[in-house]
Amino acid sequence: MSNVKQVWNSVLKELESQVSALTFDLWIKNLQPVCIYRDRLVLATETEAHHNICEKRFHETIKKTSQKLFPIIVDIEIITSDMISAFEQYKEEELNADEEDTAASDEQATFFSSYTFDNFVVGKSNEFAAAVAKAVAEKVASGKPNIKYNPLFLYGGVGLGKTHLMHAIGNYIKEQNPKIKAIYVPTEKFINELLNIFRNSSDADARVVFRKKYRTVDILMLDDIQSITNRASTQEEIFYTFNDLYLAGKQIVISSDRPPKEIVPLEERLRTRFCSGVIADISQPDLDMRIAILQKMCLFERADIKKEVLRFIAEKITSNIRELKGLLTRVISYASLTGSDVNDMDVVNAALKDYAEDAKEVVTIQKIADIVCRYYNLDFKDLTGKKKNKEIVVPRQICIYLITEFLSTPLIAIGEFFGGRDHTTIMHARDKISATIRENKIIASQVKDLKDAILNR
Repeated sequence: MSNVKQVWNSVLKELESQVSALTFDLWIKNLQPVCIYRDRLVLATETEAHHNICEKRFHETIKKTSQKLFPIIVDIEIITSDMISAFEQYKEEELNADEEDTAASDEQATFFSSYTFDNFVVGKSNEFAAAVAKAVAEKVASGKPNIKYNPLFLYGGVGLGKTHLMHAIGNYIKEQNPKIKAIYVPTEKFINELLNIFRNSSDADARVVFRKKYRTVDILMLDDIQSITNRASTQEEIFYTFNDLYLAGKQIVISSDRPPKEIVPLEERLRTRFCSGVIADISQPDLDMRIAILQKMCLFERADIKKEVLRFIAEKITSNIRELKGLLTRVISYASLTGSDVNDMDVVNAALKDYAEDAKEVVTIQKIADIVCRYYNLDFKDLTGKKKNKEIVVPRQICIYLITEFLSTPLIAIGEFFGGRDHTTIMHARDKISATIRENKIIASQVKDLKDAILNR
């Protein structure tokens, strides 16, 4: 279990590596954690000016970092210190898992209790993925995994339910057969654990403990496998972990924001294994399904909200279920804290006022390209054209990387935007910049500047 201070300390550590030292010390470090309220991390500022700057410039960065470490957090709420008393009764609330427990506690993982099959809304965009996930959970819980579902590879955009399904599998198994050993771990955490072992090579027992932890389970769930690095030792460890579990008849579940064939860097032997079982994609939900998701959440929150209000909210978000739930939470919280009627459209509009202002300018491929052109003083025709001199190629690759970071646009469509380039060229550009920013501080700084410009426009 994690209280709000533990959660915020973890988020702070991550944020410190993402922003400049001056920005961190001046604005973010001074935010005070208040509570976790309706799966929202509430933070307080001392002054109205501090609040306005943090809300405008850093809300999205803090939210994304919080969600990365704690997927159950749907949003953050930044308040001024004079509002803290309104949240007094929620100060003792805790998350069901912290960053350490997310992977595993000893051998047994902690799963988010709110992520179950019962509250996962099924529609055309995810029915196959949900059905296969449930079948895997039932088979593993029975002690007889089905080889045709092994491995299960789930892929889809950010916030569409992959993590929810993985935790639902874990919760179902834990309820039906507590003796089954199950682990859920984000790939990035798996890699960081492994790198710590490499750095402390003098500890001969560390690798034995690591391998025992991950290779003696009944089901291993690796989330966000696209985070894999191109280090041969890392991919080798994942390969042998996969092989040991597979040959022992143990279940493997993997998730990614893209199908195996589009993950780079990825050794061919790993790609082949990821493709050897069942691959299930989760696409964007239509309006009716988004409304159904909000209705299900209302039941969970015991909130009686009219369908017209839910439709109004559902029309604001089309691709990210996590953000969709965040808007509903914002409306419910606002109505509760102000003693207003949650079905009053004036109240709903007031609750979503800041979001509506932020959403006036939607991030698009064209917007990102325009910002990159201004930053590097390039003509748009050169950025998307055929010239191959370094002064143009690097900004072009950075632009492609930023598009894949901010949008879920298919690679083929991005290639069309860049003069009809092949999707493999787009993949190469994306992955080259992804690797470069870890090694080249100048490029990393430029990418950070551009991200800030895109978020703060």
